Amino acid sequence: MKRQTAHFLAEDDGAVTVDWVVLTAAIIGLSLAVIVSIQAGAIDYSTSLGNSLSSKTVATY
Repeated sequence: MKRQTAHFLAEDDGAVTVDWVVLTAAIIGLSLAVIVSIQAGAIDYSTSLGNSLSSKTVATY
């Protein structure tokens, strides 16, 4: 039993998978934080741009 436990603790086959899962989760978390932080500003800007374009007249010839 001690031998199997020592062998199990010495193996590191899944360590790379765990690293990639943690890295992917960090990237997704940071992406969501960026999206949330710029969302309100982007909506305000697009609303003001739409209002500005709506108030313009188009010349027809």
